[in-house]
Amino acid sequence: MKIQTKYLGELEIDDAKRIQFPAGLPGFGEDKEFVLLDFPENPVFQLLQSVMTQSVAFVVTTPYNFYQGYTFDLDDSILESLQIENERDVAVFSIVTLSNPFEQSTLNLKAPVILNWKNRQGKQYILNTDEYESKAPIAPSAVTNGKGE
Repeated sequence: MKIQTKYLGELEIDDAKRIQFPAGLPGFGEDKEFVLLDFPENPVFQLLQSVMTQSVAFVVTTPYNFYQGYTFDLDDSILESLQIENERDVAVFSIVTLSNPFEQSTLNLKAPVILNWKNRQGKQYILNTDEYESKAPIAPSAVTNGKGE
């Protein structure tokens, strides 16, 4: 299937790579199917692109590239809704807010995107803690410990 992407133009995607977000993403509830695309020039970042809406795309990264001490527990409701049976099937991403200069870009550690690779289901999970910020610094110099404090 061909889709129009926000940053990478028209791409052919494999239907098997679609990720279902049954509840959509907060603020984008109409978009329930996404695909995770690589940026050819920077493998640290990926694009979570809506299959239906070209303008709905999020730059994401694994938060562990920047915050090695980032940890949280998934509650029973998300384990059940995403049918998570094994930790190995789970991937965690943070949405990146890009800024110029890049060092002022931020990661949303407060609301990670959780994916179950096994069944291709996803959900943005809002953590019930003040330990992590929705605009955590991406620049390594701004990170003083594993949690960005």
